[in-house]
Amino acid sequence: MPGMAKKDQGDPYGLQSDVSMVIGASLKPWRYSHKAVLALRRQGQRVIAIGLRDGYIDDVKVERELPADVDIDTVTFYLSAERQSAYYEYLMNSKPRRVIFNPGTENPCLANKLSAMGVETLEACTLVMLSAGQY
Repeated sequence: MPGMAKKDQGDPYGLQSDVSMVIGASLKPWRYSHKAVLALRRQGQRVIAIGLRDGYIDDVKVERELPADVDIDTVTFYLSAERQSAYYEYLMNSKPRRVIFNPGTENPCLANKLSAMGVETLEACTLVMLSAGQY
C-alpha cells in the first residue's frame, strides 16, 4: 500500500477544500493523466497528483505518498482496476465527494463500495468533463 505523508504544521499543500486528486499521474506529457493535471490547473482547480515517480507537472508536485488530513472533493483515476486496490483503504477513510473512473479504469467493486458510503461515482472522462464545463 502506498505510504501516507505526514502532515506538517499548517497545510503543506496550501489547500483548504475543493481539491482534486489525480491517482496515476504521469510525468510523460502525452499521457492523459498528465493532460488532466494541466487541464484541472488551467481551470483553477487545486490538484494533488499521485504517481509512480516524484517530479512536477507544471506547478503541481507529483508524489508517491498519499497526503494525510486533506479534504478531497474529487478523485480521478488513471490506474487499472487491478492497481487501484492499494488505494481502497485511503479512499474509504478520506471519503471524497466523488470518484471518477476514466476510460479503462472502471471498477464496479470499488464503485459499489464507495456508493454505499454515499460517495458519487462516475464512469467518465475527466478531460471531456472539463472541456464541456461539467466538472
